[in-house]
This record gives sequence, C-alpha cells and structure tokens, in this order.
Amino acid sequence: MRILIVDDEENIRRATAVVLEAIGHETVCVESAAAALKQVESGVFDVAFLDLKLGGDNGLDLLPKLMEMQPQLEVIVFTAYASIETAVEAMRRGAVDYIPKPFTPEQIRQALSRLIQARKLRGRVAELESRLSTEALTIDLTTSEPEMQKALDLAFKAAATPATILLLGESGTGKSVVARALHENSPQKENAFVTVSCPSLSRELLESELFGHAKGAFTGAVNDKLGKVALANGGTLFLDEIGELPLEIQPKLLRLLQEKEYERIGEAKARHANVRVISATNRNLEKAVQEGRFREDLYYRLHVIAVQIPPLRERPGDLLKIAENYLQFFSKQCGKQLSGFSPEAQALLQQYAWPGNLRELRNVIERTVILTDAGEINRLDLPKKLSEGSPLTPAQGLQIGAKVSLKEIETEHIARVMKQASTMSEAARILGITRDTLHRKKREMSSEPEAPGG
Repeated sequence: MRILIVDDEENIRRATAVVLEAIGHETVCVESAAAALKQVESGVFDVAFLDLKLGGDNGLDLLPKLMEMQPQLEVIVFTAYASIETAVEAMRRGAVDYIPKPFTPEQIRQALSRLIQARKLRGRVAELESRLSTEALTIDLTTSEPEMQKALDLAFKAAATPATILLLGESGTGKSVVARALHENSPQKENAFVTVSCPSLSRELLESELFGHAKGAFTGAVNDKLGKVALANGGTLFLDEIGELPLEIQPKLLRLLQEKEYERIGEAKARHANVRVISATNRNLEKAVQEGRFREDLYYRLHVIAVQIPPLRERPGDLLKIAENYLQFFSKQCGKQLSGFSPEAQALLQQYAWPGNLRELRNVIERTVILTDAGEINRLDLPKKLSEGSPLTPAQGLQIGAKVSLKEIETEHIARVMKQASTMSEAARILGITRDTLHRKKREMSSEPEAPGG
C-alpha cells in the first residue's frame, strides 16, 4: 500500500517508514499539516499514520480534512499524549486505530495488520451479501466428460498463479461459475471477487462502474465513487463478456493489466490496484481484432491462459447430474418433495441439444418444478420444445451423413434455431452470426423451393 506518515519528529518518521517499507509498503513522510494536505492533494494514499501533536498544528483538526480529500483513506493516529479522551475523539473524527507513544515496531505492524484484516472482512461480507441476495446456486464442477475435465485441469492449474485467464465458450456454459471457483482456489481467495458485466451498461456508465469517478466529473456525479477496480483490490476482477467492452475503455483496461494503474473519471491522479483479472466471452476475439473492434495488444494480455468451456450438448455424461442438482435446489426453494425424473423425462432431457446451455437447463427445471403437482418429473411436465423440433432429433430424410447438401443442412439448422429462440438477436448469437447475416439467410430460405424431405 501507499502510506503517508505525518509527524513533526524526524526520528519517528524514519523509524515508522523503516518498519512499513520492510514489509513491502511504499511510504511518504511529511512533518506538518500543510505538507500532508499538499501530498494528499497531489497523490493517492491508502493509509495515513498521523501524529495528533504537530508542533503548532492539531492532528485532530487535520484528520477530517484528509478524509474529506480522500474518502477511502484510513487513518491510524499516534501521540505522546495518550488518553482515553483523545482516542475516543480521534475515532469519532474517523480514525480506524490508535497507537500511544512511545511505540514498538511490532505495534505498528499489528495496527496495519488489523486494518488489512478489517478491509478483507468488509470485502467478504459484501460478497456474501451479494451471493445471498441472488440466492446463488452452487454448481458441482466434477465431470465425467474428458473435454470438460481437461478444461478444468488447465483452469485450476492456472488458478494458483497470477496469470490472467480468459474463459471461452457459448453463452450459458457456466463461465462465471468457473471464474468464481478459480478465485476460491487462488491466493486472492480471502479478498473480494467482483463481477462487471461489460454489455450491461453504456460506455460512460461502464467506465464509471469499472474505474469510479470524482465528485462533479459529470452530470449526476454528486459523490465520489470508488469503482469495481478499487473494490477488487487484492482480489479478483471478473469481466464477463469482455468481447463487448467498448474500444474507448480498452486502453484503460490495458493500462490496469500492464501497470496496475488506473484513473477515475474526472481525476488526473493515477491510482494503484493489485487485481487478478479473469475475463469471459462467447465471441471470437481473434475475429474482432481483425475487424478492428478489439485491440490486439489487449487481446494478448487477456489471452495468457485461455480455457475453452464445452457446451452442454458435448457433456451428455454430466447432463442428468446437473439436472438433478437443479431439481433438488428448486424443489427445496418451492417447498416440494420431488424424487427425480422418470426414464422418459431423462431420455427427453438427453436428446435435446440445449442451445442455451446450463442457463437454459436451469430455466427449464425451475419452470417445471414450479408447475408440476406430481412427485416425479415426467415427460409431459417438460416444455414441448424439448420434443418438438429438438435440435438432436433429425428431421425425416435429413440426417448428418445422409445424401444431402450442406445448404440443406444449414437451412434446416437455422430454421430450428429460429423456432426455439425468442428473438432474431438470440438466434443470431446461438448461430454465431450477425443479425444482418441471419436476416439475409432467412430471405434466401424463403425464396428457395423446399428441399426434398425437408
């Protein structure tokens, strides 16, 4: 951390700096209130050690001024005039701890350790509150599928290192679940896991969400905002759907990755953040680089370790176990006792291709649990789309390997995906093409004569 030491005694300043620098922190020493205010005005600090007796200045009066200039600053005070009254007053004005003079190096180390532990605890509490509020469903990552196991082995091997990890895969394959598991198996596990969904906000709001802003930086910025990068300091920053990150923000993320530095909107001061970045995308980033929509240098910084998460249709051995997990969770949530799936329901679940992957499976099971009145999920409880036009149920006369053209197969596949998808945009995402391309193919399909057997 970057630490400011404010004391009018040179020996105290030097001794405190030696202790703090020996355990890896950066220090700046000043002897007066005016010098302290100047330092805080020109640079960012995490912690300040403040003497309450600064010659003609009163440290108690300086304390709230420092915190007003930098709200995230945490202040530890020390003074030769130790008393309960001054300690209480210092705490009332915003100090987090109090050390009486004369003090030992161990007292300095312990005070800083208490501060760090309190920060970690606040981060963990915020994370747990977030998880409880969304009633997060824990996913079992054990697998019987070789490709999924290979992906998990690579991911968890990288988890213990500081390497940036990029999770690749279709929408809904569980990339965010894997990201959280990587955090919980990393050296950063005691600190915060912070998620930013890149497509969820406009460019301006996303930049503020990521890096924070200073009061008055733009209309509506009535207070300082730390941003997700600051909240993730010491922990993990998960950037979901990184392929949607606007070009204007990409250089700022690159700076964070390369230099561990960033700036809040409306502020020219560089801030330091030691965050481990995990990102995820369902986009082809190489293609985005070629098309000029994604910076090549940022791509290579994110692509240190790339992990491909297989779609659910390529994990048939895991499907029923995952479905049973969802069933038990939602049964408990709805106050129902369901024994499982009938053989016919199991067969229907396994023959469907699940283009929406785990997210679609979860949605189907939750809906089914809510609507069923039976003690077991049977075929009729499941949505009709699983049996009508299921992507894994070949149309009569049109099968993979049959004597049909690629065009016929493409046409049939596009038609089935559009039938399942709720919008053209969703269908385009599933097919991996743009919406304009999908509209063009749809026009071509409608103008062609129907294929034999199609």
